[in-house]
Amino acid sequence: MTDFTDEELALDPGFADRFEKHDRRAPCQLYLISPPTIDEGFADQLAAALDAGPVAAFQLRLKGLDDHAIAALAPPLQAICAEREVAFIINDSMGLAKRLNADGVHLGQGDGDPRDARKLLGPSAQIGVTCHDSRHLAMEAAEAGADYVAFGAFFPTTTKETSHHPDPSILGWWTTVFEPPCVAIGGITPDNARPLVEAGADFLAVSGAVWNDPAGPAAAVARFVPVMANRNG
Repeated sequence: MTDFTDEELALDPGFADRFEKHDRRAPCQLYLISPPTIDEGFADQLAAALDAGPVAAFQLRLKGLDDHAIAALAPPLQAICAEREVAFIINDSMGLAKRLNADGVHLGQGDGDPRDARKLLGPSAQIGVTCHDSRHLAMEAAEAGADYVAFGAFFPTTTKETSHHPDPSILGWWTTVFEPPCVAIGGITPDNARPLVEAGADFLAVSGAVWNDPAGPAAAVARFVPVMANRNG
């Protein structure tokens, strides 16, 4: 039996009992994040990527643009996601997610409270929270009603500056103890993803490995498929 901290028990007194019963082994899926900038041709790239493998969600993350500019770029991408039943997630901005009637919002630390997002976006919205390498932040996010938590960066990445580098074991701890799924993020490629999948990641958040692949995004997604298909393979 795992030893649980007082903090863990205080935030969720029932999870020690669930520990013995919980065994989430569903196949891992991709959570695509947009490149830092996009052009008119990106819609075709997105469609090709979504058609190439098991992608559960797409996050529109365009740092440096205001909400009006992002809103102007979003409709064709949102339509592509809707046609394929892929969740369309907005990064950071609850207001923009509401304006676009997006499927959800992803909140970085300091970018909003999941409770406020829930009030604004409604019960069906998918609300995710960045938790870096912190069990404490993840438990707080779950307590606040987050639908998923994101840990990382697991590997070096040029997509964003990172100072938190968790061990993959945090994914196994989370998936064993808690019901909401977890997302692994940060420098993930088809070549290094296997330990994260085996550790228990429900989703792999990927950006550069897909959009910067010389063979194109569809080929990149296809390379992830065998890695994610069987956790014990």
